[in-house]
Amino acid sequence: MLKKFYGNFVLKNPFKVLSLVITCVLVLGFYATKLEIDASSSTLLLENDKDLQFARQVDKDYTNPSFLILTYSPKEDLLADKTLNDIRVLTKKLEKLDQITSTTSILNVPLLQSPIIPIKELVKDVKTLESKKVDKKLVRKEFLSSPLYSENLVSADFKTTAILLNLKDDNILEELTQRKKDLTAKKHKSSVDKNEIKTLTNKIKLHRDKQRIINHVNIVSIREIISKHQNNAQVFLGGVNMIADDVVSYVKSDLSMYGSILLILFILILWIFFGQVRWVVLPLFICLLSVISTTGILGLFGWEVTVISSNFISLQLIITISIVLHLIVRYRELSIKYPESSQYKLVLNTVLSKFKPSFFAIITTIVGFASLILSDIKPVINLGWMMSFGILISLFLAFLVFPAILILLKKKKAYTKFEHSFSVVQLCSKTVENYGKTIIIGSIVVFIFSFSGATKLIVENSFISYFKQSTEIYKGMKIIDEKLGGTTPLDVILMFKDNEEESNPTSIEDEEAQDDEFDDEFEEETEGDNQYWFTPQKMDTILKVHNYLQSIDEIGNVQSFATMLKVGKTINKNKDLDSFKLALLYNKLPNKYKELVLSPYINIEKNQVRFAMRIIDSNDELRRNQLILKLNSELKKIINPNIGTYRLSNLMILYNNMLQSLFESQILTLGVVALVLFVMFLILFRSISIAFIAIISNIIPICIIFGLMGWLAIPLDLMTITIAAISIGIGVDDTIHYIHRYKEEFQFDKDYVKAMQRAHSSIGYAMFYTSLAVVVGFSILIFSNFIPTIYFGLLTMLVMIVVLLSALLLLPKLIIMFRPFDKVATSKIK
Repeated sequence: MLKKFYGNFVLKNPFKVLSLVITCVLVLGFYATKLEIDASSSTLLLENDKDLQFARQVDKDYTNPSFLILTYSPKEDLLADKTLNDIRVLTKKLEKLDQITSTTSILNVPLLQSPIIPIKELVKDVKTLESKKVDKKLVRKEFLSSPLYSENLVSADFKTTAILLNLKDDNILEELTQRKKDLTAKKHKSSVDKNEIKTLTNKIKLHRDKQRIINHVNIVSIREIISKHQNNAQVFLGGVNMIADDVVSYVKSDLSMYGSILLILFILILWIFFGQVRWVVLPLFICLLSVISTTGILGLFGWEVTVISSNFISLQLIITISIVLHLIVRYRELSIKYPESSQYKLVLNTVLSKFKPSFFAIITTIVGFASLILSDIKPVINLGWMMSFGILISLFLAFLVFPAILILLKKKKAYTKFEHSFSVVQLCSKTVENYGKTIIIGSIVVFIFSFSGATKLIVENSFISYFKQSTEIYKGMKIIDEKLGGTTPLDVILMFKDNEEESNPTSIEDEEAQDDEFDDEFEEETEGDNQYWFTPQKMDTILKVHNYLQSIDEIGNVQSFATMLKVGKTINKNKDLDSFKLALLYNKLPNKYKELVLSPYINIEKNQVRFAMRIIDSNDELRRNQLILKLNSELKKIINPNIGTYRLSNLMILYNNMLQSLFESQILTLGVVALVLFVMFLILFRSISIAFIAIISNIIPICIIFGLMGWLAIPLDLMTITIAAISIGIGVDDTIHYIHRYKEEFQFDKDYVKAMQRAHSSIGYAMFYTSLAVVVGFSILIFSNFIPTIYFGLLTMLVMIVVLLSALLLLPKLIIMFRPFDKVATSKIK
């Protein structure tokens, strides 16, 4: 049937086939222009994560606006008139931008200790640096000593300050998301509900795309403004929105850079390999068609490229170039072996002989990438589907376009200078023949080394380490991390019980007796339930938790209601504030200051308090998952269960959940994938011993990759964790092609060694060409600004080298050892 299809249709109607293919590709090319890149933090979260739902609720319960942050390091003193005026001018310019609602800086934060005055006077007239008759010496002292500002708003050396740019809330997106969530949660959905969910999904996407453009324009505008102030200070922009916007730029840059430079490198490599124009143009043309088609399908179905899936084009090129190079090598081999055969016979025999191994190689490669589909993270799942579709498209196009174009070309004598002058493949053949025991012993040693290294693997998400030190993101994060209290946010939400057992609070009469400064006016102002919420037992618990969190080395700045308790003690003649005074502060502090120092950390209606921490991301000793486990364990001892419960939240928890889930779904399911591959090998080769050999030769490269990552302390993260799927995908491809060819060669004389030699001289070169082309091509990724992309490129290069060596050394040696094709060996091996 396959022979009839190629003989009667493809090879007799090449122009029709090419016209049909190109027409389809052009249609898909239109949709390829609609492909979008999404680097928002939401793409890296577990959508069904209970912690994500809790974090969203925390955002609603507390004043917690989105913001960007400027680090401002002036050339003159931080409180110098010139510095303050420059900050004033800068913030006024920024506040004129449509997306910035307000700014928070040393100019407008409340001064509570400059000078220290009674609370009843303080709440009536809160001073700032913009107030008249402010003592800058006292201000400097307050900024450096107050837990509200020290190593938070200003650095300990008083040379750097932070300027927060508070952004507009995206209420529309929040409303649309909530409506979709409510409908999705319904157990029984009508057709109307399903249509509305689909409509809401489209609205969310359109709104988010619009907001992404607005966000980019806003960041560009901010950078234009701060560029005009760099003469007076060193200013860096930071924040989640800025990082997401820059990552999109990096991904776009990498994609364009990779495409252009890779094209040049592939032209040079293919010319060196084959020395003929046809073998340069044909592979690149098929690769181009394949990439356009896959990108078009992604655009058609609305699948977006994320940080995780940004290298799908790289993987697509690997698979496509592999298929085409195998076809080229086979065609050249047949043309040399049968010089009198017609072009028709050569092309027909090429596709027929390579279709079966290529088909099964693609199917098993899809199984390798299927491990990504087992993840709970949508972008990872999408990458699995992207590669599955992309690989099938590569197979389809290669086996249509290659014969259709080649049949139109005249036969040409093969250029074989490279094979004769470059002897790596032949060196591997001689090594298998003469040093078989060394290969086995070496493989065992490498496996032990790799397995021990794999046990040292860590799962981390150090955001600062994702960027080169020369980038603005890195510089800004480094300053925030080292001078302004850390970068990655982590919260502890303490939920008090409504019926907690505690001693009776001090009565109002007792408080009045203790402090005569409060007159009837202020007693009336603080009447209500709020006063009775500020009980001694609650305040004591808040202080204990706050002090514990501050004692942990990996945690930078900690802000909570305890911060206000400590400041309050200072302004209350070093005495703890009683419930009356706390209620006064809570009720009478002006809203603009209350939203800055109280509302983000206390919610009386919910009977909760929030401890907002920032983790020092650049700490080399930081192990995020261990830190989370430690906090969960030790907070249980600090918080009396009769008083309340607690829960960790915010970005660090969500990202850690994502990484742990990714680790479990990918690393721990490799065993299942290996079992599935074993079954497929068994079906393909109909031999338990061959299936066993094939699995062993694929497991070793995976172990080597993870072992080296462990020994070199390269963490498993968003990008590197996909190397497992890539290793399986690439390794399986080479394994199937080699075993299939070895089996064919063995039929000639039943000699394992000679069959190995012939297999190396034929399919071995195709494997070598593929590996070398990809290794050289991926070398350009080291120029990326995004460190995970660099790791991805280096590790993929290493994967290709290790897989090639395993296929040319270990695999043939295992075949010779186990003799799966014949019970009686006809030759001996040293």
